[in-house]
Amino acid sequence: MFINGKTAHHGKKAMGYLWKMVDRLANSEANTRRISIVENCFGAAGQPLTIPGRVLIGEGVLTKLCRKKPKARQFFLFNDILVYGNIVIQKKKYNKQHIIPLENVTIDSIQDEGDLRNGWLIKTPTKSFAVYAATATEKSEWMNHINKCVSDLLSKSGKTPSNEHAAVWVPDSEATVCMRCQKAKFTPVNRRHHCRKCGFVVCGPCSEKRFLLPSQSSKPVRICDFCYDLLSTGEMTACQSTRSDSYSQSPKSSLNDVSDDDDDEDSSD
Repeated sequence: MFINGKTAHHGKKAMGYLWKMVDRLANSEANTRRISIVENCFGAAGQPLTIPGRVLIGEGVLTKLCRKKPKARQFFLFNDILVYGNIVIQKKKYNKQHIIPLENVTIDSIQDEGDLRNGWLIKTPTKSFAVYAATATEKSEWMNHINKCVSDLLSKSGKTPSNEHAAVWVPDSEATVCMRCQKAKFTPVNRRHHCRKCGFVVCGPCSEKRFLLPSQSSKPVRICDFCYDLLSTGEMTACQSTRSDSYSQSPKSSLNDVSDDDDDEDSSD
């Protein structure tokens, strides 16, 4: 749902009209009221969202593909940030607020396969993940509006689009054996780990090393041996390219199989 609760129509003419509305809403009481409602839904634990010139473009529920299972998340698109959180009470209460500056965002469409339909990747230097809309129309609207916001921000700032992004983690269920050595089988004892550079599911022996990835953490993080060797020799581009499309190349599982890491992803392996 975009701008005043009305779903945006397709076409350049409609998009142009909508963005004229955005300009008019920038410092309006109606926009301030809508943003205040979002702030109240997140409560005291959420960050303040009202700043001069910020406009709430739209909102809606998307399915976020995470580590252990998919979860419905409430997303809010502003003209400069993307905000999402866990749904406690629909339209009334959300928690675990995440704020993503749109200047750093790039998005890529994901092909439909099985139960995973109408999806795209949201990629940033700090964190990247896949989301899915209920319909193809909703997917198109979300992607068009995100791209428009990013384009406008970059045009105003004179910055270039980010070419660095964190890996999209392969869900646990898509790997029964280590994706690097192809030998170690995962069991309750032999746990799954994730390389922070490529996103692969790997075994402990294949991911014993740590490396500082400043965009993701101030401390060295777990990475697989393959990425460590590339990073140590300065071949970071090669390391990134091995993962950039691996989400779409990896086997797809059903929505009932894949997982969520929102609650513990910072501490989990």
